Amino acid sequence: MDSVIVIGGGLAGVEAAWQAAREGARVRLYEMRPVRQTPAHRTDRLAEIVCSNSLKSDEQGTAPYLLKEELRRAGSLVMEAAQETRVPAGAALAVDRQKFADYITRKIEGHPLIEIVREEVTHVPDEEVTIVATGPLTSEALTVEIIRLTGDEHLYFYDAIAPIVAADSVDKRIAFRAARYGKGGDDYLNCPFDEEQYQRFYEALIEAKSVPLQKFEETRWFEACLPIEELARRGRDTLRFGPMKPVGLIDPRTGEQPYAAVQLRQEDLMADAYGLVGFQNHLRYGEQARVLRTIPGMEQAEFLQYGQIHRNTYICAPRLLRATMQMRSRQHLFFAGQITGVEGYVESVAMGWLAGVNAARLVRGIELIEAPQKSAMGALARYVSGARTDNYQPVNITFALLEPLDASLRKRVRRKRERHQLQVELALKEWDTWLQQLNLAGSKGAATAR
Repeated sequence: MDSVIVIGGGLAGVEAAWQAAREGARVRLYEMRPVRQTPAHRTDRLAEIVCSNSLKSDEQGTAPYLLKEELRRAGSLVMEAAQETRVPAGAALAVDRQKFADYITRKIEGHPLIEIVREEVTHVPDEEVTIVATGPLTSEALTVEIIRLTGDEHLYFYDAIAPIVAADSVDKRIAFRAARYGKGGDDYLNCPFDEEQYQRFYEALIEAKSVPLQKFEETRWFEACLPIEELARRGRDTLRFGPMKPVGLIDPRTGEQPYAAVQLRQEDLMADAYGLVGFQNHLRYGEQARVLRTIPGMEQAEFLQYGQIHRNTYICAPRLLRATMQMRSRQHLFFAGQITGVEGYVESVAMGWLAGVNAARLVRGIELIEAPQKSAMGALARYVSGARTDNYQPVNITFALLEPLDASLRKRVRRKRERHQLQVELALKEWDTWLQQLNLAGSKGAATAR
């Protein structure tokens, strides 16, 4: 049998399907939308982005850049789509979410080895090689099935989506264009606060009513994506040193750095929609409109999307998975994406890439691969398969996960920025050699069947 089943048409699922097909396997990609929708999705498109449209930093010398560059060099479909649908976002890689999903859907639909099946999967096949890439919004029925397979209660955390406003409803006499420290030119709109304005906003936010979370026993937030009202409760200035930090910005009206600032990032190529950066929240819709319209320049804001909350599901991967993304006890079964306990779009894509390649190798009877030691993908796979299980938490790619430089190099290179740059260079050198040895370079014909 030379076929691979992929369950889930999100970022990890489409990447896994694409890579498995590139390796010569026939793929059946199951996506339950539009037969059954999720609380956050709006369309039936594959790889629909429901949270921020940013794939985070693409600045050379950073850990997020390293992961993206590894995927680009390895022929990632998602990274190809991101480049084709990119919108201005300073040093970050952000996409027009509709064009991005359309691009990937067309590519998957057009691949001769991939069949898309639009139905909900409630049972994981017992023998066929399968990749579960259902992401944070796994359906209740499939969650029950995953609990059966893993033999334990699933883990979860809550995540929240940031609001989006119409660009022409932001007062450009107040909001000014700039990026922090000039990185990326003037790609962001910035709404500046003085101290009195910030105090009014803070008080309104603290007093605002949130959507109740009565369905679940306890509230567990992912620390890297806390709602603004949760951050605000940690202290008056928490937001000013977090998503509202004004450093590196100069208000042209005053010639000075504002007391605080809200940044808005372009959402689409037409530049008619902007998302509030770092402003994920779970306030009631009416309360959101009231509070966010106290932001200078947003007094007449038209909301195209309000912030929302949803529950993310993930497994205790270190107890269950190998670094190949293969389940230890069920060798035909792989997991990929956020359900493994990685956090972030590109991190999910990386686990999808690895699972897709390995699933295809399994059906072809070829030895499975582990990503190189120095690579960002290898660091994530090591974390997923080998982290402590007593407090397993989702993680983004950081230098803390990467293999450190040896002692002699650390002595020679003192400055952190230069050490990080050297880590990236060495990782990419090892990555390129590994790809060449495995014949996995991005130049390989994407639709070639063996």
